[in-house]
Amino acid sequence: MMRDFEGKDGIMQFGGMSAVEIAERFGTPIYVTDEQIVRENYRRVYEAFSRFMETEIHYACKANTNLAILRILEQEGSCIDAVSIGEVLTCLKAGFSPERIMYTGVNVSDKELKEVVDTGCRINIDSESELERLSEILGDKRKGFPISFRVTPGVSSGHGTKVMTGGKGSKFGIPYNRVMDTYARAKELGYDIKGIHAHTGSGGNTTDPFIEVVEVLIELTNRLKDELDIHLEFIDFGGGLGVPYKPQEEECDVNELGAEITDMILEETDVKKVCLEPGRYIVCDSTILLSKINDVKDAGPKRYVGIDAGFNVLIRPSFYDSYHHVALANKFNKACVAKYEVVGPICESGDYIAHDRILPDPKEGDILCVYNAGAYGFSMSSRYNSRPLCAEVLVNDGKAELIREAETMDDLWKHQIIPERLR
Repeated sequence: MMRDFEGKDGIMQFGGMSAVEIAERFGTPIYVTDEQIVRENYRRVYEAFSRFMETEIHYACKANTNLAILRILEQEGSCIDAVSIGEVLTCLKAGFSPERIMYTGVNVSDKELKEVVDTGCRINIDSESELERLSEILGDKRKGFPISFRVTPGVSSGHGTKVMTGGKGSKFGIPYNRVMDTYARAKELGYDIKGIHAHTGSGGNTTDPFIEVVEVLIELTNRLKDELDIHLEFIDFGGGLGVPYKPQEEECDVNELGAEITDMILEETDVKKVCLEPGRYIVCDSTILLSKINDVKDAGPKRYVGIDAGFNVLIRPSFYDSYHHVALANKFNKACVAKYEVVGPICESGDYIAHDRILPDPKEGDILCVYNAGAYGFSMSSRYNSRPLCAEVLVNDGKAELIREAETMDDLWKHQIIPERLR
């Protein structure tokens, strides 16, 4: 079930605080994260697997790269799934040691590959071209250099086609029919081959796709051992663990998933370590987006609630047609009166946060809360319409701290240059 929150005298409570008080103190729009929910989510998924076998959680940091949130996960013992040199450097800045960072890029340039090598983090190779180019970069140092490979399992899952990554013909990974030859080439080049990895997609709420992809990885692992005498240390079945965005939506049962997958790996292979890459699962419901209502409009066929957060702040509804639950933080659990479109201030008809939501008599100045905003919320926000990026706040047991300042207009202009001839 979607995480619910308490109300006190009609005011939404979040992290032991009044959501309205947070909005008034720090301004809107603003992302607010509850530290204890982040820790709770990490521990739940880690324990679901680690009670059966050695486990590494590689937090998929593209979901949310705020340094404070990364620091919380570093303290919890998490590892990192990074997809760019920027994410690698951000995680190093947050205190992660290089060996706790796994880099899995796609269509990686030589420049980025060199920079990743220089950091000392682990590399999960996405293509045969990347393998050969990495060999040229490393030279003799490739002997014994630890690597793993991302393979295309032919299994897809996710909340939409834009986030399905594991199907046949995907741009990600080594095609299934090239896997054995690629591992053979890596062995010939002298690499220390550590593991195998696949990813089906993002936002799956059932266990079936994960079971399917692990079956493929087990089959390949055993073929590598039998045909090439390559003995892998880990199987990494990727991320994509779904979370419920709607009130009655079912969530992925991580305890069931952990029991089934570890049993399969331990029974059918010699591999002793399992890795997985949850991002959304750890941070999604830890964060709300608070926004102020600027305008309430009756447009005849539709009524509109206009807020100060558009798709520049939260793009998922416009980009993925994603559902996010909304509520009025200052009229929490009050009787609802009519349906409204919740829209932002961006000059696009596609700028919306929620369609056809029943709300309790919204007024200008009310605070609207958007649920499940921690994953791909701030990390996908933009400066479109010349609107500076918003602030972020961390709450913990009734105390709130700013973890990202809101940008100013000067920040938007900072790196722009008007040539002398135009002055």
